[in-house]
Amino acid sequence: MVPQGLFILSIESPWVRVVSESKLPPNLTTFTVTPVADSYHDALDELPCDETTILQFENELKGQMADTSDTLTHNSITALLSSKFRDIQKRLKQYGIEAPKFRKRLVSKWESLNYDICENVLRMEMEMEMEMEMDFDQCAKDDCLYLPVFMWMGMNLVITCLASLLVTFLNQKAAGSGIPLIKAYLNGVKIPGLLSFKCFIAKSVGVVLSILGGLFCGKEGPMAHSGGIIAAGLGKGRIRLCKGKGISLYDGFRNDHEIRDFVAGGAAAGVSAAFGAPVGGTLFSLEEAASFWNQDLTWRVFFGAMISTFFTNFLLGAFHGHATELSSPGLVRFNVFDNDLKFDLIEIPVFVVMAVVGGVLGASFVVLNYKLTVFRQRFLRNNWLKVIEAGVVAMVSALLAFILMVVVDDCTATKPFGNNTVTARMHCKPGEHHGLSNLFLNTPEGCLKSLLHDPYESHSPASLAVFTVALYFLSVWTYGLSVSSGVFIPSLATGAAWGRLVGMGVVDMLPGLTHLSGDFGKYALIGAASQIGGNLRTTISLTVIIVECTGDISFGLPIMIVLMISKWVGDFITTGLYDMNIEVMGIPIIPFEAPPLVDDIRASEVMTSPLIGFRPKEKVGQIIDILKTENMCGFPITEMPEDEPGRVKLKGLILREQLIVILKKKIFAPEGLPQPKNITIADFRNFYPLYLKIKDIAISEEERDYMIDLRPFYNPTPHTIEKTFSLPKVFNVFRGLGLRHLIVTDDKLTPLGMITRKDLAKFRAGTKRGLVKIEHLKIEDN
Repeated sequence: MVPQGLFILSIESPWVRVVSESKLPPNLTTFTVTPVADSYHDALDELPCDETTILQFENELKGQMADTSDTLTHNSITALLSSKFRDIQKRLKQYGIEAPKFRKRLVSKWESLNYDICENVLRMEMEMEMEMEMDFDQCAKDDCLYLPVFMWMGMNLVITCLASLLVTFLNQKAAGSGIPLIKAYLNGVKIPGLLSFKCFIAKSVGVVLSILGGLFCGKEGPMAHSGGIIAAGLGKGRIRLCKGKGISLYDGFRNDHEIRDFVAGGAAAGVSAAFGAPVGGTLFSLEEAASFWNQDLTWRVFFGAMISTFFTNFLLGAFHGHATELSSPGLVRFNVFDNDLKFDLIEIPVFVVMAVVGGVLGASFVVLNYKLTVFRQRFLRNNWLKVIEAGVVAMVSALLAFILMVVVDDCTATKPFGNNTVTARMHCKPGEHHGLSNLFLNTPEGCLKSLLHDPYESHSPASLAVFTVALYFLSVWTYGLSVSSGVFIPSLATGAAWGRLVGMGVVDMLPGLTHLSGDFGKYALIGAASQIGGNLRTTISLTVIIVECTGDISFGLPIMIVLMISKWVGDFITTGLYDMNIEVMGIPIIPFEAPPLVDDIRASEVMTSPLIGFRPKEKVGQIIDILKTENMCGFPITEMPEDEPGRVKLKGLILREQLIVILKKKIFAPEGLPQPKNITIADFRNFYPLYLKIKDIAISEEERDYMIDLRPFYNPTPHTIEKTFSLPKVFNVFRGLGLRHLIVTDDKLTPLGMITRKDLAKFRAGTKRGLVKIEHLKIEDN
């Protein structure tokens, strides 16, 4: 029997604990090796990081390990330590001291020196979000909470002002989600700068800064806009280096028709990349954005959306270290619920009521945002005021979140959903965190996932109620700022918050249905669908997107029901959010159907007259003067028949852009001489879509008397209608053919006037409280 107690030597690691409790001759020292159970490590994790507590735990652990059995020689221990040291050296060379994986491995190695808890604190301090959490928790103890909140507000202010400066001074078309402008472009409205490279930079970089700045916004709408810009650039086949110069790769698609189809596919690809939903992205482009669709465009758009989803999946997988797994199809995923989403028939009435609530809240959102948009257009026209407003909203968002986390008592020990969720303890007990912290301190997408998947006990009804109210009004205030931002995720998060609150009420009122407490997150999903349906009034595409994001087709029917009902309720009160934006901007959108109650209106009452046109051969000076004084984009070509003096007959139609290019290329000559023919279709495409202005054309006084033969350039078969056509019939011809100009003639082809989209768009059908009325809009210059 070996005498014990003479000395103790211990070496700890995550796997073994080596203890020597004997004094033997120098040539034979015995070490006892005892495995350490996982419970000991768990106990260490729960202890505070102070020396006294750790020493007490050491003594208790040594007492429990007095009975030993396995032994190793001194040389074996030396070999073991040498092996571990060589392993560390090998990993140093393989990963490098600064590699994130090596830092993680280094933490586990040094656990044997009682750095388990302290090392975790050091690792948390390396991450910015965790550092904010530690500041909150530490200052909650030291009564210095004003320091982290001021830092939070300052960071939001600086980053959001950068986002607003980028949009306000680089390209203001990048403000907002961009979907209303894309919808207007695909309807046939020319919007200068919407698809430019500057707009892409302001949009893509601006939305990143907006989210970093703490604004309650999403990136889904900006991604659809960015996708449209990329697609339009590919269609144009040209890289612009500076003003007037660039590299032309190809020009076969440089026309409005082709670029329109490219943009429709790009918008679908952007939505698909955002949600990982190629079918939903295609349907969104069809239902919400595009105005002209055909069978060939369907498979092209879907193919582009599928490719976009694949590459997003690949890049996200590579970012997370598993490029070949392809397990991250989109930037925003709702994640699969732990239990399959099921519903009882008794829950259908609850879903219907939630849909009505979502429709009312969505209509209120549109009305409030409309009032705010009008206020901005009247009083915040200065660019610097727009930047200041964005900064104020960012600071208020941080301050309000802090106040609610201090005032509302919502301490919980329930672990939140997700491994990267940021929480703050605030004034809660050790081992607890504030329920609102994982909603306010995370990204909008992380907040949505928490509301959908957090356990039942994670949030109190009071915290959900105040969070819903705060997020609702902050979303109203944020949407429309001079920053790049979307409204998808804020709408979904707001609906998920009050939907989760309804689910908690249903669980409490129906205690007999025990399965509800396990999958009551479906109420948060129904609330999210109701809210976004009330805001956007989109049904089919949103249903498919939500189903693709959750991976549960069995719950598609309730989602479709609530989306339809919320749309009906919202439409009964006001128009959708995107349509409201288009109306406020005064964009002449042509809807799918003619407005009602206009059957007695004739084409002669709608057309613009008298017409100003040109002869087949016209003087250069005459063309220059008309282009400078008239803002029309198309001009009829007329001539007087020799056998019918006094009557004018329509010969064709020529566009303003064509005339300016002809003047720029100087395709004219003195009367009686042949004019140059050094012009091709490529010359017209080279100026697309940034056409020249008439003020950029330099014409001498001598050249003003030269003649231009327009016969090779004008369209000899323009679309025409007679003056007796009814407005619905005119509307169907104009909308169905995607026209830009429609000439009104009499029965002898004498041009009487011209109908453009503004002439049709000024007749707008409005509904209020179920009553339909026809509005005759006034056309203004600005």
